[in-house]
Amino acid sequence: MSLGLLIVVFLIALIFVLVSIIKFDLHPFLALLIGGLLMGILSGMSLTDIATGLANGFGSTMTSIGILIILGVALGNLLHLSGCTSQIAALMLKMTGQKRAGLAVNLTGYIVSIPVFFDAAFVILVNLVKSLSRKGKIPFVSLVCALAVGLITTHALVIPTPGPVAVAGTMGANMGWFLLYSIIVSLPAAIIGGVVYGKFLGKSDKYANDFANAFDDVDEETEITSDKNLPSGGLGIFLIFLPIVIILLGTIMTMFLEEGTMAYIFFAFLGDKNMALLIGVLVAFFALKKYIKESFNEIVTDATTQSGAILAITGAGGAFGAIINATGIGDKLVAGMTGLTEGAGIAMIIAAFVISQVLRAAQGSTTVALVTTSAIFSPIVAGMAGASPVLVGLAICAGGVGLSLPNDSGFWVVNRFSKFDVKQTMKVWTVGGTISGVTALVIVIVLSLFSSVLPGLM
Repeated sequence: MSLGLLIVVFLIALIFVLVSIIKFDLHPFLALLIGGLLMGILSGMSLTDIATGLANGFGSTMTSIGILIILGVALGNLLHLSGCTSQIAALMLKMTGQKRAGLAVNLTGYIVSIPVFFDAAFVILVNLVKSLSRKGKIPFVSLVCALAVGLITTHALVIPTPGPVAVAGTMGANMGWFLLYSIIVSLPAAIIGGVVYGKFLGKSDKYANDFANAFDDVDEETEITSDKNLPSGGLGIFLIFLPIVIILLGTIMTMFLEEGTMAYIFFAFLGDKNMALLIGVLVAFFALKKYIKESFNEIVTDATTQSGAILAITGAGGAFGAIINATGIGDKLVAGMTGLTEGAGIAMIIAAFVISQVLRAAQGSTTVALVTTSAIFSPIVAGMAGASPVLVGLAICAGGVGLSLPNDSGFWVVNRFSKFDVKQTMKVWTVGGTISGVTALVIVIVLSLFSSVLPGLM
């Protein structure tokens, strides 16, 4: 089949996935599987190859990210149940001071969202933001923007959140390098979209004197203060970054050690994403055990239950991607791009961001947008010189940050728990997130200009 016909078939399958999710409320797991089946049939694949391809694609995705997602959820549950999240907020506020409360809230969201899901983290921290707004006479919209954008930026960009884990795995990127550059990209993006834009919003006459006055019926006893009966914020930050540091250590050490030596094997094992996060979860449990009522078995059981839908969707995305790859569309696109200059790498980064952003706006879910877009671009990037899997993957993740519309559950979480109207929610959440995502894209493009000299990008 010609490249043109394959593109038409791909668009039909993709439109089916989007329409079935958005219009007919079909679960993304089924939509992605049926989309893969449809693409395989229309492209002329045999039925047995389609069935095998779907199963293999699902299985290979689980091999890459299944353990990581479950352990990441377990770590988030440990931090949540122990009260670490509020203590991290107290520590950030103490470090930055009352005058920089927006930065404190933003950094708290940025850190907490690495292991804790966006919805849960926002609900946990928004009451603290209300109290801080009132007591510090800080515009409420500024603090909500700082918190929400800090949360969504790491949710879309930093491992071990399921979306970026799926992207790194599908793109075949080294987890250590992907993690390092995701932090470099996401931190300034979160600050610009959350703190800088949030301050701009707060200067508006409409919002300047709104110190969470809509919450007069809310108990104000919740304060951002350190509690001696809870674990310290420093411990919480240490536990979040422990597996991240282990992964980076393993990645860097294996660069300088001779392959096959005992030292190389040890650091390669230690830096394996699954082993690093397993160590992190075990250390977190023993460090927080006295602050948690639930048993470790209950926490792990809850993590596996919560992970089920995520694993199903990401696995189905991998199955859809496997069929896309099996049709040969990636190879034909690469062949059509033969002879392009290094500028093709930047074009690929921008294209990945745009498609991810469109999918995010169309169907609402960041994770589904990232999984689907990485499945599309993985076979293209794999055979194309000058395109970095790490940078294209980060561009895909950046596309999942912004353009959150009312079809996104996160939109209504911010709307409901902040008591904003839809217009306010769009200004604070949708625009703030989009600024963060575009900022991340710009940083990725700048990094691509130095990809030949920066380690781990090619």
